[in-house]
Amino acid sequence: MHQKTIERWSPWFLLVASILIWQFVCTAFNVSEFIFPSPMRIWNQLVEYRGTIAAHAWRTYWVTMAGFGLAIVVGVLLGFVIGSSRIAYAAVYPLMTAFNALPKAAFVPILVVWFGIGIGPAILTSFLISFFPIMVNIATGLATLEPELEDVLRVLGAKRWDVLMKVGLPRSMPYFFGSLKVSITLAFVGTTVSEMTAANEGIGYLLISAGSAMQMGLAFGGLVVVGAMAMIMYELFNYIEHHTTGWAHRGSQNN
Repeated sequence: MHQKTIERWSPWFLLVASILIWQFVCTAFNVSEFIFPSPMRIWNQLVEYRGTIAAHAWRTYWVTMAGFGLAIVVGVLLGFVIGSSRIAYAAVYPLMTAFNALPKAAFVPILVVWFGIGIGPAILTSFLISFFPIMVNIATGLATLEPELEDVLRVLGAKRWDVLMKVGLPRSMPYFFGSLKVSITLAFVGTTVSEMTAANEGIGYLLISAGSAMQMGLAFGGLVVVGAMAMIMYELFNYIEHHTTGWAHRGSQNN
């Protein structure tokens, strides 16, 4: 029980220790707030501009959720198609891997030409950067179904569709939730990058504006808000995962 308590609180201990060291370094060496703001300066800026930051953060959040929702739909569908067929896996997977290697920030100017400045490029950038982990994990969960298990089910009269739906998909759920935790952080990255070049709202736009005005505390505050939103969503998916796929974590639960 003691070990579990330590594990639960260890991230917070590390965060507090990091902030204290950061504040000490900035104070001891008299670091300029225009170069590297201290945690106290960032907090003051967050409080001073809380209304503005909240408005930009809300815009970034719902745009990210829109792109992330699209990524879930497309990622699950593509993952199911790829994982359920060896031919599809061999044909599509290498192409998707090559596509994922392309820098998504390079798509932003193209998306601006197609959709103009606004939410369109931000949603699509969030989608493009986050759908791949979902697709790969669903495909992997289905493609790695044990042949012996599939043979036994076939002998018992199960069709290929029955095997995929009743065994393959449930088996893929731990992979799916693992991919959600990775993809949601990437989705926020995609939205913020797009907003920095193709929007007049959002945290990305706030970062550019604050940097141009030499308000580095405000810029760092924007980064803190994005990180907090991503961490909250990560923990939400982690909570859902442990309450819906507990069978996949029974080893860790017994420790």
